[in-house]
Amino acid sequence: MTATIGTVVTHRRYVPYSHAHYAGNLVDGAYSLAAFGDVATEMCIVTDGDEGLFASYEDVQFRAPVRAGDVLEINAELVRAGNRSRVLHFTAYVVARGAATATRPGAATLLDPPLLATEATGTVVVPG
Repeated sequence: MTATIGTVVTHRRYVPYSHAHYAGNLVDGAYSLAAFGDVATEMCIVTDGDEGLFASYEDVQFRAPVRAGDVLEINAELVRAGNRSRVLHFTAYVVARGAATATRPGAATLLDPPLLATEATGTVVVPG
């Protein structure tokens, strides 16, 4: 296994209503950070055969709201690789959003283009 710059790992997940934390079914920013941790874990497995450990975030930007009923696409791209460290760029896009109405309670809409909700840069470490 090798840590190849440009390697991308992608997860998609539905944001359940049980995670709504604020009025308007808003979800707290920690939801995106937890998702970044999950794609970082898979990235470490792909590149190094180990789950690795998250060391730090260098930058986190919350650009748009995440709501219960959204479908998120979470990406991690390997942008730098040291002996044991891996720097990743993360993005969380809303690709679909619940659009419930009284007559269609399960209605949802695909977003085209997807909405960039959160992005960050972070560092993980793997065994030497």
